[in-house]
Amino acid sequence: MRYNGALFFGFLALWLIPERLFSQNLNPNFEATELYEMLLISSRTCMLDSDYIQGIPEPQFHHLAYSSPVMAMDNKWELWTSDGQIPVISLRGSTLKAESWISNIYAAMVPATGYLLLSATDTFHYQLADNQRAAVHVGWLLSMAYLSRDILPRIDSMYAMGHRSFLITGHSQGGALSYLLTAYLMQLQKKGRLPADLQFKTYCTAAPKPGNLYFALDYEYATQKTGSFNAVNALDWVPETPVSIQTLTDFQIVSPLYQAKPLIKKQKFGRRLAMNYMYRRLSKPTLKAQRRYERYMGKRVSKMVQDYLPDYVEPTYFPSMAYVRVGNPIVLFPSNLYYQKFEPNSKDLFVNHLHKAYSFLAWEAKK
Repeated sequence: MRYNGALFFGFLALWLIPERLFSQNLNPNFEATELYEMLLISSRTCMLDSDYIQGIPEPQFHHLAYSSPVMAMDNKWELWTSDGQIPVISLRGSTLKAESWISNIYAAMVPATGYLLLSATDTFHYQLADNQRAAVHVGWLLSMAYLSRDILPRIDSMYAMGHRSFLITGHSQGGALSYLLTAYLMQLQKKGRLPADLQFKTYCTAAPKPGNLYFALDYEYATQKTGSFNAVNALDWVPETPVSIQTLTDFQIVSPLYQAKPLIKKQKFGRRLAMNYMYRRLSKPTLKAQRRYERYMGKRVSKMVQDYLPDYVEPTYFPSMAYVRVGNPIVLFPSNLYYQKFEPNSKDLFVNHLHKAYSFLAWEAKK
């Protein structure tokens, strides 16, 4: 039987090319062009009004495919796709609504493995790390819980279409949510609830600190093959938050600081007396501060959360406020041109934090 060879190879190419593109492996390294595209996308996801994105170009390689309904503490997410490009899961950051900021200040920690009672009949079970001492920000975990339920079916649909790689991005609060979502998805993979050949690469921008050192170590180890980055404007104050309080009990168990009490007990009476006095003087202030922050930014704020999620049940908090930054930091250092366009010493507290400043710095970085 005779056939047209060109026609045959044409059909073969149409069949093979989408699979090659959809299943492409992620480059685990930082790419300035990729960061710039993520900022252009997240600026649209976070858009508060038409003025917010004025002067910020449209995304170059992706278009909006899906925008979620608003949920939880004024949270939403978007799916951006394009033929031949890796799809992007973009998480919205803080908005102007009170509930969005309540989510930020609901900053007590909870274990990175456990459950949240969203209502008497709705329990969100989660695992974000293997280390039992890992802990995360409860307000952002609560928001991620709701978002993940809308995101997972979309990942399943994209997987059925042949996609094996995803970029996850978010600015500010959206960056913190991106950390937690990435950790959650990778743990679902380990449990066999998501396909093992899925890959996730994360670009957080202006993200605050989402958890403690043990979460950071676990997360950074888990993401080193696909990449996770947090781009930070060197003049931005938001990545410094939440407040970090490190007590002696936050140190590694195998350390003289954690084991100070039993080590002191082995000393002779006079030395033991003096060392106990110094230990109490050094340890009590930070322990007291940690408990105070847990009371105000946990128990008190949870009542504000219940104004918006009345069926939510307050969890048991993890006794720590030792927040650290997470992921590979990408420092966007302001140039002379930046100082001409923006006013770092202005009364606008967010002049160095919003997308206009970050997209400008990312544009400079990719030149």
